[in-house]
Amino acid sequence: MAAQEGPTLIASVQRAFRLMEAVSAHESGAPAKQLARETGLPLATTYHLLRTLAHDGYIQKLVDGAFVIGDRLHLLHTGSSTQALLTRIRPILAALRDELSAAAYLTFYEEGEIRVVEIADGPRAPRADLWVGFEDAGHATALGKCVLRELDEDARNEYLSRHSLVDLTPRTITHRAELFRRLDSSPAVPVVTDLEEYTLGTVCVAIPVYSGDTLGSLGVSFPAERLSSIAQAAARLVPTATRVTRGLSLTI
Repeated sequence: MAAQEGPTLIASVQRAFRLMEAVSAHESGAPAKQLARETGLPLATTYHLLRTLAHDGYIQKLVDGAFVIGDRLHLLHTGSSTQALLTRIRPILAALRDELSAAAYLTFYEEGEIRVVEIADGPRAPRADLWVGFEDAGHATALGKCVLRELDEDARNEYLSRHSLVDLTPRTITHRAELFRRLDSSPAVPVVTDLEEYTLGTVCVAIPVYSGDTLGSLGVSFPAERLSSIAQAAARLVPTATRVTRGLSLTI
């Protein structure tokens, strides 16, 4: 029995892929009978596969009965595009890590959340102890504050309406007015620091980057005993952020 299941499953997968290719060829959609003719599949098999693919979100049935590519497939494509972009950026992050002997981080501000999408660390450059998720600690990290600095007041207030200013260390800023004052009083070069505000014993410096219209931040962290390295790190981040933004903005 098991010996027969393998080829049967493989054939089913092949038919599903063939059907999705046929659907993708029709921007405005195509009905099941037309798709069956184009793929050479029996109509009953076509209906069965279409129902399965629609249930899982890979295709979508329109009100007129036609089928188009679904959101699930678009998400897979978006994810692969993001990975392709990160492949370009990883060598830049690794070089930054090695030059400064500091863990390097890249975040994106997506769907109202600040998310770490890449970390370059190593034995000589250990990452910060991420004991609280960055999504809930934007006010306490240089990477998060860097993003908040670039947002207008309405966007900041919207973000903070969903994220409390939690007291993570004695140095954490927990008052909204004070946080805004510090963000807006930063120097012209948009470098932001975290001086043990996220976790005691660790400092961080970050600067904004962009992937097209998507805001993000690039930063490094190191032990607080190396606080004197902040100026060197900030100076190195400025040209590196330009390279990262250029790399992220290239068309895949």
